Amino acid sequence: MKILFIITRADTIGGAQIHVRDLALTSINYGHFVKVITGQTGKFTESLTKHNINFIHCQTLKRSIYPIEDFKTLLQIQYIIKQFSPDIVSLHSSKAGILGRLACFFLNQPCIFTAHGWAFTEGVPKFQKNIYRFLEQKFEFLASRIICVSEYDRNLGIAAGMNPDRIVTIHNGMPDIPNALHANPCQSDPVQMVMVARMDTQKDHTTLIQAISEISNIKLQLVGDGPKKTTIQTQVNSLGLSHNVEFLGYREDIAHILAKTQIFLLISNWEGFPCTTLEAMRAGLPVIVSNVGGASEALIEGKTGYCIPKGDVATLRERILTLVNNPDLRQQMGQAARKHYEENFTFEQMFQKTFAIYESVLANHHNKP
Repeated sequence: MKILFIITRADTIGGAQIHVRDLALTSINYGHFVKVITGQTGKFTESLTKHNINFIHCQTLKRSIYPIEDFKTLLQIQYIIKQFSPDIVSLHSSKAGILGRLACFFLNQPCIFTAHGWAFTEGVPKFQKNIYRFLEQKFEFLASRIICVSEYDRNLGIAAGMNPDRIVTIHNGMPDIPNALHANPCQSDPVQMVMVARMDTQKDHTTLIQAISEISNIKLQLVGDGPKKTTIQTQVNSLGLSHNVEFLGYREDIAHILAKTQIFLLISNWEGFPCTTLEAMRAGLPVIVSNVGGASEALIEGKTGYCIPKGDVATLRERILTLVNNPDLRQQMGQAARKHYEENFTFEQMFQKTFAIYESVLANHHNKP
């Protein structure tokens, strides 16, 4: 099978980029032919190069709406489709999803759109949310199928007027790691905590920093860069937490960092179905996440971790203290989290479900009169 993946951003590596990279790499390992289109170049294209994945960077493909450049992008996508002649086009992220669907429609090319959290989900600024809800409603029918990475997002799409028969939920999955990279949640003095997230509006580092301001015997590592990094550093310094909080910047050795950690946190304003939570569970860590989007679907409340209300400093502090003060509980939750990952969120499970959709769409396209 020849598969063309299209995703908007290449300047960062988030859950959607990891998803595309790993799908592409595994497809190649199974003997399929793969090409990736992405906007400009950056950390993501560096990772594609490192893994010998063929890609084309489209300089006019950008996250914001620019009518002239968007039209140029549409034409370039059509040209690449004609040249590569894929069996399936797999679209990821809102902008690439809309332009890619249009290009495929004009060429009678089957395509699948994966929504890694709708751009009109709760927590997104109102103006942006209204625009993308309108666009997704109008362009939904152009995709052969739509994959949502959480049941929350599937229900959100249906509530927005999309056809429930065209939308399927396939939770993200992550490749496994060696036993040597499994964490030891029992360790203390201090208890090591980590949040892996881009420092931007989507994430809520502020609530996390406030929550730990009265907790001793902990060390918090913040992995990631972004436009709000300086603001977060200022908050840390103003609360006298500079000795407790370490900024690691962008890192690719996440599995090695998690292996030395006891508690994982992902405190957010909105989410799709975050891969970092799965990475933490894979390492055998208890997790604390915000109850936004499909984040809660990754864990079993009170067994593999805790889900807290968005922006709730008091509850977050309480849950952190519970885990910090109970090493045995951390160990039990970590073991349960690892088992939950093995049973539900391995990459192979996700890959097989996704490829079944690809094959179904391709068969239906060939059977059309």
